Amino acid sequence: MTTSFFASVLALWLCWLSIQVIKARRRHQIGYGDGEGKAKDLQLACSAQSNAVNYIPIALILLFLLEENGGANWLIVLAGLVFTSGRVIHGRGILADSLKGRVLGMQLTLWPIIALAVLNLLYLILG
Repeated sequence: MTTSFFASVLALWLCWLSIQVIKARRRHQIGYGDGEGKAKDLQLACSAQSNAVNYIPIALILLFLLEENGGANWLIVLAGLVFTSGRVIHGRGILADSLKGRVLGMQLTLWPIIALAVLNLLYLILG
């Protein structure tokens, strides 16, 4: 199942982002929250992690549904690759405080989600 591959890769990415939060918390000795402006790297790490948590589930659900609806495997792989690339570029962009990386990452995140939603609707309507 193609979705299983992307779910696994994205789960590992989310764990890596979580480790960045943990490392920043330890470095600044902040047990919870984002440091209220005292630790910019912790704020960035929290933002990267929470942003990933916001977008990964819906993309995986749509990817799985397209796979279950009989979508072409190349479409599923393409959407998964573009989305995963977008998540990595965006997360790294946030951690580096790079607007360019964040913008490109969000473009590569949102376009596959839109495409997956439209494709699922088409498969349901025409299918």
